[in-house]
Amino acid sequence: MPTTTTREATAPARSRRRRRAGSTLAFWLFTGPFLIGLLVFVYVPILWSAWLSLFEARFTVTPSEFVGFENYRLMLTDDAFTGSLVTFTVFAAIIVPTTWALSLALALAVNRLRFLRAFFRSVFFLPTAVSYVAASLVWKMSIFNGVRFGLANTVLGVFGVDNTAWLASPDPPWYWLVIVTVRLWLQAGFYMILFLAALQNIPPELYEAAAIDGAKPGWQTFRHITLPQLRATSTAVVLLLLVAAYQAFDEFFNLLNRTTWGRPPLVELYYKALGESQDYGAGSAGALILTVLICLVTLVQGRIMGFGKGEGAK
Repeated sequence: MPTTTTREATAPARSRRRRRAGSTLAFWLFTGPFLIGLLVFVYVPILWSAWLSLFEARFTVTPSEFVGFENYRLMLTDDAFTGSLVTFTVFAAIIVPTTWALSLALALAVNRLRFLRAFFRSVFFLPTAVSYVAASLVWKMSIFNGVRFGLANTVLGVFGVDNTAWLASPDPPWYWLVIVTVRLWLQAGFYMILFLAALQNIPPELYEAAAIDGAKPGWQTFRHITLPQLRATSTAVVLLLLVAAYQAFDEFFNLLNRTTWGRPPLVELYYKALGESQDYGAGSAGALILTVLICLVTLVQGRIMGFGKGEGAK
């Protein structure tokens, strides 16, 4: 029979095993629903699209005719699809630095406030809770509706400028102003919160040491202290902005309706797969091409900005 000493020695081991089992059960209870949703709504559709892109699939999602990489060739030689990639690479080049600069400026301004900081933080963040569809309709029907009583044309009329049809024609491309402003309004507040959190984590001792060394408050302090301390946050913000730019859909679909110009890749794929032709094979191939493009751009951006490097890495 086990002695009292042996029983006392094995009791802590059993207790540790129970704690580990309890922790494992709690882990799967909390993460299980998320993992199931990730599997069902992300990885299974990706694999299904990859399989579907290798078949001739018009008006059906259960094709039987294998065509290999023919759908990829068709999409890469489709002027509408390649044009959408080029156009919205330019869009990303505009919206990413603009949103980065505006959100950082808002964060710096809110961080300097002595009073009502929480109020202004909430005011700037609230637009992120607005639906892209609702915001697009407000921009289209109230601000940039192209008639004399629209807000934008009313303001321009004060300065003697004639009415502008903001969304009627690609030449001149006034629709870019509408799309860029609505996206700035919708997403700048979210990235402002990220920058604001990073600003509040900068040790005050750095600014005190800089002041002792003779650094002037303002541009010198911002350039040599604040901006380097925001490197990791800036990299994450640019990464998120790039992905969001290539995933643009709601504002373009609702602002430009069924126009053949100014379409982002997702809108082009929507009409390809769910339009009159309902070519699911070509649409799936285009979606995978877009996914690979986003991954490549993300990797290049992370390589340039040093994503994942430690603070001391050069």
